[in-house]
Formats: sequence, structure tokens, C-alpha cells
Amino acid sequence: MAKEMAKSYNPREFEDRIYDFWMKGKYFHAEVDKGKKPYTIVMPPPNITGQLHMGHALDETLQDILIRWRRMQGYSALWLPGTDHASIATEAKIVEAMRKEGVTKDDLGREKFLERAWDWKREYGGRITEQLKKLGSSCDWDRERFTMDEGCSKAVKEVFVRLYNDKKIYRGNRMVNWCPHCCTSISDAEVDYEEQQGHFWHLLYQVKETGEYLELATTRPETMLGDTAVAINAEDERYKHLHGCHAILPLLNKEIPIVCDEHADMEKGTGVVKITPAHDPNDFEVGQRCKLPIVRCFTYDGRMTGKEDVEKYNELLKKGNLAENEPEVLDCGKYAGMTTMEAREAILEDLKACGALKEVEPLTHDVGTCYRCHTTIEPMVSKQWFVKMEPLADPAIKCVRDGKTKFIPERFDKIYYHWMENIKDWCISRQLWWGHRIPAWYCDDCGEVIVSKDEPTACPKCGCTHLTQDEDTLDTWFSSALWPFSTLGWPDQTPELDYFFPTSTLVTGYDIIFFWVARMIFSSVEQMDMQPFDTVFIHGIVRDENGVKMSKSLGNGIDPLEVIDKYGADALRFFLATGNSPGNDMRFSEKRVEACANFANKLWNASRFVHMNIDDFDVKNELPETLTTEDKWIVSTLNSVAKEINENLEKFELGVAVQKLYDFIWDCFCDWYIELAKSRLQSEGETAQNARQVLLWTLEKSIRLCRILPRKSGRHSRARAIR
Repeated sequence: MAKEMAKSYNPREFEDRIYDFWMKGKYFHAEVDKGKKPYTIVMPPPNITGQLHMGHALDETLQDILIRWRRMQGYSALWLPGTDHASIATEAKIVEAMRKEGVTKDDLGREKFLERAWDWKREYGGRITEQLKKLGSSCDWDRERFTMDEGCSKAVKEVFVRLYNDKKIYRGNRMVNWCPHCCTSISDAEVDYEEQQGHFWHLLYQVKETGEYLELATTRPETMLGDTAVAINAEDERYKHLHGCHAILPLLNKEIPIVCDEHADMEKGTGVVKITPAHDPNDFEVGQRCKLPIVRCFTYDGRMTGKEDVEKYNELLKKGNLAENEPEVLDCGKYAGMTTMEAREAILEDLKACGALKEVEPLTHDVGTCYRCHTTIEPMVSKQWFVKMEPLADPAIKCVRDGKTKFIPERFDKIYYHWMENIKDWCISRQLWWGHRIPAWYCDDCGEVIVSKDEPTACPKCGCTHLTQDEDTLDTWFSSALWPFSTLGWPDQTPELDYFFPTSTLVTGYDIIFFWVARMIFSSVEQMDMQPFDTVFIHGIVRDENGVKMSKSLGNGIDPLEVIDKYGADALRFFLATGNSPGNDMRFSEKRVEACANFANKLWNASRFVHMNIDDFDVKNELPETLTTEDKWIVSTLNSVAKEINENLEKFELGVAVQKLYDFIWDCFCDWYIELAKSRLQSEGETAQNARQVLLWTLEKSIRLCRILPRKSGRHSRARAIR
């Protein structure tokens, strides 16, 4: 066999072939086996729009190490893969493809659009799973799931109906984060804050009763058309004479009340703030406390409202189809139809002309943007579906405090606690077509709301058969929050659910704790009455060589597939594993990847050397009875290293474990023991035969350790691959 082995290792000749061998042999498949302990990892499902990136590569490598290790320990180890439908991102890609064809969603209609969306999913949805296979991920692909498959959809409906019946889901007009580009609401966790240059515009509002002017500052002067009050602090001595008075809203000459509220901070600025309940979260709360009208002056596509918008509002008002807290709609007159930015410029010019603009102050501040398209978020009062979070958050916090779910490193539980303890009701409705449609229907005659897992045929209140389903879909995170148990067959009581749940370890980045981890915990505690996983193993992100976060906009991303093509999957995975420290970021280094490729070649040459010296002999893969000093040293060192690696893996010190393996194979086995054995191999009889046996035994055990970690392709007819 040594004669067949090339002098250097070429991963292209082996990696795909070995993976195909594993797949055909179903070596990654896990079954319910009551004679074994279960060990379960559910893969954080990548988006079907996704392209493998370094974050995926790190995440999958760490999961693969853990699952292979437990597999070798005799567990029934399930690594369950799947993909997420990613409603906003996927719909955006489909709409963009349609735009190039000159077709819009409205041209197609909902059903035709969804047909196209499923076609798109079939064509592109499996791309990232094939890339994960290229990386060597040993998932149970027979159990692959999708967040919109039949089973997951059944689970989503079950949870929605349960929460609604328990009064933990409701529909109402509340403040949401609105993306005028995606034309949908998004959750607080999906808002990215970017530092931007802006201004404080200092405006003057005249007091009707006294004629004096109140100075206030705003970063969004275009919202002033929706002002319904000016607030002062009740304890502010400067304005006690204005209690019960009114201000005149510039440009509109509209009379609005001066209200007393704690939101007006006496220590900040002039202590006077404008209140726009429809377009600012804090102002909305002031409006609720002071019972102020809510006046909307923005359309949902980021323009100023006009006569047509008012007419639509009045139509709904006549029909009685307006819910409690429904915002009034303003005709913005000359500004109607302008984008908010166009209106800002026009309004500032008019304020300057009428003397209501006192001062412009430069400002650097954080501005909320959509995490998908990076458009500036417009806070809006909108009729949406919400999950009432307080009754769900408390048991989920207790789950972690009681140690049922542990964070590794432990410090990340602080992020979890902070988010959960300050959580607001979760807006779960999205104004999209791709996704889980909300299972709610409205009676066209009496307006009754029917929430049901199955489509109703008649209104239970009036008997009307004219029912219309809610147009909205659910937030993507609503379905992925159920991932640890929906993928195992829930709400049906399957053998897999009984055996593999709760799952063992979740491997994920720190940037997704509040996006996904928290939601899985409170969903599992609520629906399953237990934790979704025992441990959350947090890793950092892979940055570029300069320590900058990789992004498309910066053009500093590294394609893992290109690295694999150049150096092999083993080299990339070994680099990611050695560079990993729980919870900490790491920098990509091509030189270190190359060094890992050299390590793979070192192991290859060690295998080749062993073959050259044993292929013509009958060598047993066991230790001989008589061991020399160097034999005892290598055997003892290997056993110690194997024990330490196991202990490191138990503590999730994967980077430390991989480094120890590297040091043993390179320094102890290759540079020392093989060199010491060469002279014995030149002799004959028992001395040479014993050296051959120790060489084979050490190589085989080293390859086993490499199989726990990245998928080393050192091969040996007697040292078979460990699956």
C-alpha cells in the first residue's frame, strides 16, 4: 500500500470520496436505542438563501467535533440538520428576481407568488446543505428538516392556537419597528443600530395662553406634523405656570395641549419635548398615559400621508372596522407623497421661513436600521399580532437560574438575563407572503375573529360562511423558536421526541442569544414544560486578518469553499478548531490554514512511513508484550493525551484539545518516536516486529483522535476510519 501512496497528501483525491462512503454507509444516522444514552444537537438552521460563510464553517466544525466524540463514546448521537425559510430575506430575493423580469407581487397574486417561491426553494434551497457536506459535516441527513415543512407547520399552528386560547397572543395597535423598504414590521432584536451623523433641530412652539415660545429639540422634524402634545415635567419650576395651557403647532397652526409627564427630563435640554405618539416609542407611552390622540403622518412605504390615505381611513371608520387605538391619519397637504427625507428638507425650509427654527446643532447618534436591508427604521403604531412576554419570560429565566440550561462560558447568561428581564411584548406578524400564514380568520359580516388550526367553514358567532384569513405571516423566529422539539415530531408524541428530547448541546454565536436562544428556551418551557437543551456552547465570530468583522459591504469576507478548494476541508476545520476559545472572536489567517494543511501532510507522511514498514509483514494492531523505554513513553504519552483531550471536550475546551493532539502527533509521534524506531526497523526479529506493532497501534489511535476532531484522511488498511 505504501507504494500506492503519493509522497504528499492531496485532499481533492480523498475528501469527497470519503464523505460519499460515509453517506452510503449511513454512518451518521442515529436511531432510538434504549440500550444507549442519547446525545442530541440540533443545527442552527441556516437560511435557504444562504451561502456558506466562515461563521457557518466555525459553527459546524464545533458541532461536528462534539457529535463525533459522543458517537465514538457509544452514545446514540443525533446531529439533526435543517434550513430556515427566512421570510424577509427569501421574499426579497424572489421579488428582486421578479423585478428583473418586470413582474411584481401584485401582478402575480398571492397563490402564484407562493408557487414561484416554492420553485425557488426547490432550486436554491439545498445549496447550503451541499456546501455543509463539502465541509464534512456528519449530520443525520435522513432527518433533515425545513421550518416550513409539514411537521414544523403543524407545530407552529398548534403553538399559535394554544397561546391565543391562553390569552398570551393578542392583536392590537402598538408601536412597532417598521421597515419602509421591506414594508413589514420587524422585532426589536432585528434592529441594528448604526452610528450616523445627524442634527438636533431646535424648534419654537408658541404658547397660546401666554404668547411665550417654548424651545424644544428633535432629530426628526418630519414627525412634527403628527405632534399631539408638548410635554413638560410637573416638578419643573420653569413651566409650572403653563400647566393646562396649549401650544400652537407650527406650520399647521394646530392647537395641542401642554401635558405633564416624567418623560420630560428637567436635566436635559430645555426640559420640553414634542410628543408624536404614532411615530416614537417613548411618545407612544406618553400618549397612553395622557390619553392623547394618535395621528399617523407616514405611509407604510416611507412617504407622507395625504388625502387618499385619509379617505381609506374614513371608509374603515364608517364600516366600524377600526380597532381600539387605531391611529388617525393626517392629510399632510403640500408635503403629502414626499418621502420622509424630502419632507424633512421642505419642512425645515418652511420652519426657517416662519421663524420657528431657532438653531441647528450637529449630532452623532445611533440610528435604528433594518438588519436585512439597512434602511432606517420608522417607529410606527400599527395593528399587529403580539405575544405577551411577561408570563413566558419568568419561567424561562428560572430555567437558567436553576441550572437546567447552562451557558458556556457562564458570563453569557448575563446577556440572556438582561434581555429577558427587560423584554417587551413580541410583535410576531409580518406583512409578507412567504412564511407561515397566521391561522386567524375574520367574519365578513360581524367581524368575529376565529383562530384555529384548521380552516373554519362558518362563523361560530353569526353563522356567516364568508370568512377571510389574515393576510400576514408569522415572524421567522416564531417557527425557529420551536426547532428543538418540532423537528422531533411534536406535537405528536413520537419515539424520537421521547428519546432525543431535551437535546444536549446548542452550539451558536453570542450574537444570536436574544434572536433565537432565548426564544427557544421560553417556547420549550411553555410547551414542553422543560428546557430545550442542557448546555448552550457560545462561540465568537471569525474576523478578517485585521480583526474587522467580515461583511459583504466591506468586501472582506473569506469564502470557505475557496479555502477548501485550495487547502482542503481538514485544514480549514483544524484551523477553526485550534483558533477557537469559548465565547471569544478569532481572526482568519491563511498562513495558519496553510500550517494546518502541512499538519495533514505530516500525518499523511507518518501513515506512509508506517505502511512502508508493515505492509510486507503480518503485524497485529495491538501492543507487544515487550516494550522498550521509548515504546512505554509513546504509549503513556498517547494515553495521557487521550485522557486530557476527553477532559477538555467535557469542558468545551475544543481549541485546547485540538492543540494537544497537534503537539502529540507532530512532536512526540513524528519527530521523536518515528525517528527512534527507524534503527529498530533495520534489524530483524522481535525487535523490529515490536516496533512495527507500536507504530501501527499509535498511528491507529492517533487517527481515531483525529476522527473525533476534523476528518483527517490518513488511511490504513488495518486502521479503519472511525465513523
